[in-house]
Amino acid sequence: MPGLTRRGAGLAALGALARPRGAGAQATDWPTRPVRLMVPYPPGGPTDILARVVAQRLTLDLPQPVIIENRGGANGTIGSEVVARAAPDGTQFLVNASAHVIVPHLQRVPYDALADFVPVTNIAAVPLMLVVTNALPVRSVPELIAYARANPGRLSYASSSAGGSTHLAGELFKRQAGVDMVHVPYRGAGQALPDVVAGNAHLMFDSMASSAGLVREGRLRALAVTTPARVAAFPDLPTIAEAGPLPGYAIASWYAVWAPARTPAAIVSRLQGAIAAALRAPEVAERLATLGAVPVGDTPEECARFVRAESELYGNLIREARITVD
Repeated sequence: MPGLTRRGAGLAALGALARPRGAGAQATDWPTRPVRLMVPYPPGGPTDILARVVAQRLTLDLPQPVIIENRGGANGTIGSEVVARAAPDGTQFLVNASAHVIVPHLQRVPYDALADFVPVTNIAAVPLMLVVTNALPVRSVPELIAYARANPGRLSYASSSAGGSTHLAGELFKRQAGVDMVHVPYRGAGQALPDVVAGNAHLMFDSMASSAGLVREGRLRALAVTTPARVAAFPDLPTIAEAGPLPGYAIASWYAVWAPARTPAAIVSRLQGAIAAALRAPEVAERLATLGAVPVGDTPEECARFVRAESELYGNLIREARITVD
C-alpha cells in the first residue's frame, strides 16, 4: 500500500539524539520571559509526564522558568488551538503526541496541524509491543499470520482507543499481512490488557511501558516490537519487520514540541538545543528509561520531515481502512 512501508528510516532516526546545534542556536537572548509548554490533555498522562520531565530540566538550564499548562478536551484540539493562535514570541509552545497528526484525519480541527505550527523537536518515542494471550497457540509473528489466515475474522485485537496508535498499529499489521482481525477498542490500556490476559481479546499492540510487566510475569506472551530496531529492554525480542514476513513495518508512539507558525528560527533552534541537552542529562535519561521511552532530540528540520511523513502515513491508513471515531 502506498506510503505504508516507507517508515524505517524515519522511525529509526528517533533512536538517537540529534547532534548539538551550532552557533545559530545562540543567535537570540531568548527567553526573557517565562516559557509555557501547553499539554492538551489532563495531568498524569504520558504526554504530561514527558513534558514535565523535560520542563524540570529546562528550568535548571534556561534563564527563565518553564511552566506546564494543561488544557484538555476534544482529543487534544482545544489546547492545540491555543498554541496555534498564540503570538509567535517564544513564550508558548505545544507538547503533543503523534495524535497531533492523527486526529485531523479523524475529525475536524480548528487549525492546520502542519501549516499552523513549526516543529521544534521530538522528545521521545515509545515502542509498541505485540502481545498475545497465552491461550493463543502462536509463538512468533509468522505463526500469528498463519493462524489468522486460517481463521479469518476469528481473532480480535484490543486497543486503548479508537484511532490511537495502538489501533492504527493493528490496522497496519492487518493490511500488510493480509489478515482479517476484529478491532475491539477500550478506554485505555488499563481496561484492555486484563481482557487480553483473560483471553477475551486475543492480542494487542500495546505501549511497552504498560505491557512489559505482564510479559515478564508470564501473563502475556510477547511476539515482537513495532520499531525498526530491537529495544534494549527486550534484546531477544525481534522486530515485526525482521520476524516477517512484513518488511518495512514500523510504528510507534512519539511525543514532540511545536511552536506557533512564524516563530523566529533562532528561538526554535535555541529551544531545540536546550531540549536535546536536557535529554542527555543522566537523570532525564534514567526517567525516560523507566517510562519505556527512547530519547530523540532531533533538529527542527528532521522533525518537520518526520511529522509530515507520519501525517501522510496515518492519513492514507485511516482513509483506506475507513477508520472513524464517534
